[in-house]
Amino acid sequence: MSREPMPDPFADQPDWAPRPPRSIVPTPAASVEDLRGRRLVVGFPGAGWRGDLRADDRIVQGSRTYVPAIPEQEWYRAESEQIEVFAPLVPIDRVWVETLGAPGKAGGHRDVISRLVSLDFPATRVAVPAVDVDALSGRRVVQVVDGVERRDLRAVTEVHTNADGDICVRLATELEWYRWAWSGQAPKTVEVPVHLLWIE
Repeated sequence: MSREPMPDPFADQPDWAPRPPRSIVPTPAASVEDLRGRRLVVGFPGAGWRGDLRADDRIVQGSRTYVPAIPEQEWYRAESEQIEVFAPLVPIDRVWVETLGAPGKAGGHRDVISRLVSLDFPATRVAVPAVDVDALSGRRVVQVVDGVERRDLRAVTEVHTNADGDICVRLATELEWYRWAWSGQAPKTVEVPVHLLWIE
């Protein structure tokens, strides 16, 4: 008995466009061995979720395990300037780690019914092409070049036309983005064609 071939989710994608990056799949922190530096989502099932956090090593106090959850700006500052920062301790059962899933068809404009999620755990985040997003400045961006994903980037501008007539967005590394906030030092940026970019 022969099996039907799996449909190619990229069949309708133009040849010039790179394939979308992998989705972000929240995974319970208890099942992740090395937490330090990983992106976190914390919250309460049924109530809501908070992201833009980084983990430090787990801490055991008595019979409970906690994860220090540091706001990303403070994480980058601590790492860059080698300083101590305050980190609230979150019970490990309320912490998920952002992990990369399998490549999938990029998200885009979808109807509200197809966007419904369960409130029992944080939702998977499917990348959206930057060309489909209105407000880009400050958003987390993935650049894909020759199938290689570059993450931990932030958009610093909106879509614009450069001197060569290409439609681009200027990007900074997250370290540069956050340093801009705590020091006022303008970030080093690079101009990237918009068709190579996705919003996480």
